[in-house]
Amino acid sequence: MTTPQDLLFVVLDVRADRPVERGDLSLALAGAELLDLAGAGVVSLREDRIVPTSGHLTGDRLLDEAAAALVREEPYESVEDWLWRRGNGLAAAYTAALEPGGSGLRQLFRRAEPADSAERRRAAERWAVREPALTGLAAELGIGEPGAKSAEEDAEDDRLALVLAAVGDALTELEAVRQRRRIEEDAFDNVWRAP
Repeated sequence: MTTPQDLLFVVLDVRADRPVERGDLSLALAGAELLDLAGAGVVSLREDRIVPTSGHLTGDRLLDEAAAALVREEPYESVEDWLWRRGNGLAAAYTAALEPGGSGLRQLFRRAEPADSAERRRAAERWAVREPALTGLAAELGIGEPGAKSAEEDAEDDRLALVLAAVGDALTELEAVRQRRRIEEDAFDNVWRAP
């Protein structure tokens, strides 16, 4: 299992402060993919740019699709641009992979309970030991608290901090867009209600 798949199980299993929106989940899944690709040596992060470093496959279909979607020409893609581009509809892709032939997002967002599996137990174990990438991404979605700093290499900590900050910024931007739309819709409704 991968960090995005584990994050999906956490969203299913752990109570959030607020319901997790599909768009929010998609952005966080794109961040999780990026962390897994960096961990597998497929990319490196230079400042805020994603630099492809190898073309090898990870063995996971969705991560390999993510690797194939990388921008391979300078100045390369920023982490923020990656989140928006790759995150478009990503929650649907991961739920479809989780529940082949199932109803996907409808079940996920009704808090469906997929069958217990080794993958689900592995996600629960990562959550229980407060694995930093998983708990950090979940915290950005309003689930739990960020994990304690691990004693991992500084480079890995920097990579995680960069991706979490980008996910947090993207989620804030998405919420601002939602609020603006609600205000515009309310204003439009009020115009039609006026005498």
